[in-house]
Amino acid sequence: MKWNIPQLLIMARFLMAPVMLITAWNYQEKATWLIVFLLYLGFMSDVFDGIIARQQGISSAKLRRIDSQVDMIFWLSAGFSLWFIAPEIILRNKGGISLIFIMEASCYLVSLLKFGKETCTHAWLSKFWGITLLVAFTAMLGFRSDGFFYHLCLVAGVISHLDRIAITLILPQWTHDVPSAYHAWLISKGKDFKRFKLLNG
Repeated sequence: MKWNIPQLLIMARFLMAPVMLITAWNYQEKATWLIVFLLYLGFMSDVFDGIIARQQGISSAKLRRIDSQVDMIFWLSAGFSLWFIAPEIILRNKGGISLIFIMEASCYLVSLLKFGKETCTHAWLSKFWGITLLVAFTAMLGFRSDGFFYHLCLVAGVISHLDRIAITLILPQWTHDVPSAYHAWLISKGKDFKRFKLLNG
């Protein structure tokens, strides 16, 4: 099978997940900065896989769906790695973390009930949440800090999930790469959406 660059970037991010878990499990605190490095490497792969796919004209629903699922696996692995290295942070913030898990499950449930497919919006607010996740994990892993950046990440996570749920409820049919609930509304009204897709990473 011939692999293109976006597929290779997604696969690389997928493989980083078990590396993070195994490293964190075996080396714990000694693995902290390696985990942080992998988080930044994975984040950059996520940024560039979409950009390159669009430039090469190979962006498709299948590729974007795989990208979304790998993103979830990647960040879940980051969370479990944090648990292995600094479980006290997870325990201190179990309420907020549980809320995010509930909202993520709700996004999937709403989409599955309405369209029979998982959500794949790649919305702008989700991208912002991804940035806050990266910064929050850096603070929690590297500096054992669950202060401002953790709470910023929590608020961004709640808002981005509400946006994803709204997008799903508004869309008349399943589609991928919808920047916001407003753009979903444009789609529902039959407006031209092509120019907005060009802006969506």
